[in-house]
Amino acid sequence: MKIALIQTDLFWQNASKNRENFDSKINEIDSEVDLIVLPEMFSTGFTMNASEVAETMQGETIGWMKFKAKQKNTAITGSVVIAENGKYYNRMVFVFPSGEIKYYDKRHSFSLAGEDKVYTRGNQKVIIDYLDWKICLQICYDLRFPVFVRNSENYDLILYVANWPKVRTNAWDALLKARAIENLSYVIGVNRIGKDAHNFEHIGHSQALDFLGNYILEPQEKNGVFVVELDKNTMYETRKKLDFLSDRDLFEIKL
Repeated sequence: MKIALIQTDLFWQNASKNRENFDSKINEIDSEVDLIVLPEMFSTGFTMNASEVAETMQGETIGWMKFKAKQKNTAITGSVVIAENGKYYNRMVFVFPSGEIKYYDKRHSFSLAGEDKVYTRGNQKVIIDYLDWKICLQICYDLRFPVFVRNSENYDLILYVANWPKVRTNAWDALLKARAIENLSYVIGVNRIGKDAHNFEHIGHSQALDFLGNYILEPQEKNGVFVVELDKNTMYETRKKLDFLSDRDLFEIKL
């Protein structure tokens, strides 16, 4: 599977300018890719002003994602502020080339920023079936909670989209590597760069790791599009040889 990671600065609470920016970057991809991954709240930045920026699932940003997926014949994913049934969600939307949509609502709210007071947290783990790959969707703060993402479904890839600040970059790097190793799964993390409206600096460190925690794409700090290719057969061969997942603990999570 070929995956494009897009790392860029975000225009604060300006969905049209962010869509224009990502549109330009997607159009620059000169090879066919199977999936394009955008950061957390890619159309607004990580904002608690949900009432000012929220869209619906029939809104312009979701419409744009569907258009780009069809235009490029690829899947596109990233998180968007969504209003639904009187509530707000930090929702990771996965758009298939056909226009079909599936989504994951962020489970772990970042209480340090008051996200738990604004957004309704999700109540289910979401695994996407796409091109014979099983992909686990996760958002930013979820990275700190390994129990929720434990590989009980034999998924192949975890995707983390984020607005993870520079001050905690060491944790970002360490935890992404840990999630890959402990789950014998590919892991991709896509973060933003630049300063937000609260003057928090982000240096990206978007990256891709294999199922043993080795870098396929080392942490990046510049603006750009980075394409990686993943080989599922090699992962399966390693899982047969190093059958660590058979020894995992069995448990249930109360959601």
